[in-house]
Amino acid sequence: MRSWVDEFLTYLELERNLSSHTLEAYARDLKDFQTFLQKEGGITPEEAGTEDILLFLEELKRRGLSSRTLARKLSALKSFYRFLELEERIEHNPLLLIEGPRLPRNLPKVLSVEEVERLLSAPDLSTPQGLRDRAMLETLYATGMRVSELVRLTFAQLNLSAGFVRIFGKGKRERLVPLGDLAREYLERYLREARPLLCGGKETPYVFLNRKGDPLTRQRFWQIIRDYARRAGITREISPHVLRHSFATHLLQGGADLRSVQMMLGHASLSTTQIYTHLHLRNLRAVHEKHHPRN
Repeated sequence: MRSWVDEFLTYLELERNLSSHTLEAYARDLKDFQTFLQKEGGITPEEAGTEDILLFLEELKRRGLSSRTLARKLSALKSFYRFLELEERIEHNPLLLIEGPRLPRNLPKVLSVEEVERLLSAPDLSTPQGLRDRAMLETLYATGMRVSELVRLTFAQLNLSAGFVRIFGKGKRERLVPLGDLAREYLERYLREARPLLCGGKETPYVFLNRKGDPLTRQRFWQIIRDYARRAGITREISPHVLRHSFATHLLQGGADLRSVQMMLGHASLSTTQIYTHLHLRNLRAVHEKHHPRN
């Protein structure tokens, strides 16, 4: 099975352009399945039937895994068996009639426009770090990029004169997103006033640097944004992804169409972006209930 899994992961990387994070998750899930098959007498994937798959899922449930984790592992198995079908390694797919657990659709956490303003205004602009942080927060909210995309941003991706940033997202998908006037203003100021003090003479292609002249880590930026949230009086737990959710929600509230938001977020499927529509409708319902005379 090991060689089949290796071929499958290579297929996902080259043909489907999946990220290394997703490939690692698939590899772990299939290793779990391989261990189960070995315990069941060393049967191979082509010998495994629907009953074997159900027994595997029952074992995962007994471990206390969440419905979301079970759904992910089942998704990995389904993809693996579709690959085996494509390669004509199996005649019958034992997962065809197996459905995954129903998952609750959690609406993303977002900040109000007023909370975003307070958060973005929290850094001390008299210090190089504060100016850097303001530029990072403005860029994050202006583009909706992921924190991993933000901390790995390079000069080659920036076009400040045109006001665009080129982002390489999941699955190596590329997208162009406008920066907006304020984000561009703070980026230019950071590059002019603060970055030369942070880089310490080092030559690096990365835009946002720490005190040693190295690119910031994701973990460090998580700490930074939480610290500014406290300073801004935001008591809820927030993360960089909350600004991404706020970016999408505020665009829709402002009248942006769903397809444009999908492109800016870098979602492969429109259905992924539609969750922000549900959030927008929930907000509209709350406004209606509060202000309509018949409520």
